[in-house]
Amino acid sequence: MNHDLSVRDVRVRELMDEAEADLGMLERTYERFGIVNALVSRPGLLYRRDIRPRARRGPVRILDIGAGGADVCRLVAARLRRDGLTGSITALDADARAIDWAARHDRGAGIQYRHALSSELVAEGAQFDVIFSNHVLHHLGDGELQGVLDDSRHLLAPGGIVVHRDIARSPAAYALFAAATWPFARTLFRGSFIREDGLISIRRSYTPRELAAAVPEGWQVRGRLPARLEATWQKT
Repeated sequence: MNHDLSVRDVRVRELMDEAEADLGMLERTYERFGIVNALVSRPGLLYRRDIRPRARRGPVRILDIGAGGADVCRLVAARLRRDGLTGSITALDADARAIDWAARHDRGAGIQYRHALSSELVAEGAQFDVIFSNHVLHHLGDGELQGVLDDSRHLLAPGGIVVHRDIARSPAAYALFAAATWPFARTLFRGSFIREDGLISIRRSYTPRELAAAVPEGWQVRGRLPARLEATWQKT
């Protein structure tokens, strides 16, 4: 089926976001996120560029907004241990199913799991040195997007950085993801929402120009390869 990728398709919704989503498929999706994110999201770059330099100054406080199965949090925790650095990592998600699964699969990472909204952490007066999200912005409505961006700024400690990372919508990104995942649809991704929701996610995602127009003044939006977006804000 052909889709018009010239505009965001906010009418569609990822299957995993539905309250009645099959729990077995949902948990297999969380389990396989690590594979997809390692290939598509380049979490190692986030660690090397934004987390490790701050951790070298002292214990670093990290927040993942919309952590899902928390695979990126576990990767960051492992990298910190490998480099002999210390920090605390909070995995935050509004979906209790994600937090429950992630907590059961911590694997000794020592992450704090919170079923809450970012606004609740603001009300608590929490502060973090690095705040990030991965593939979250396209899930949000306009008001929700502004709320998460505003909360991120309030939660950031001096010298910290916010990095919201997402997919960049384009026909090429859609075609590449469809082609790359097709061979694994009946094997690795079988019984999960990875392939179908991934294609829906691209339809819902922003282009660099659209996201730059949506963020408040002071935010920086960059497009990165392959088909990536970053919205960043730093506090001096």
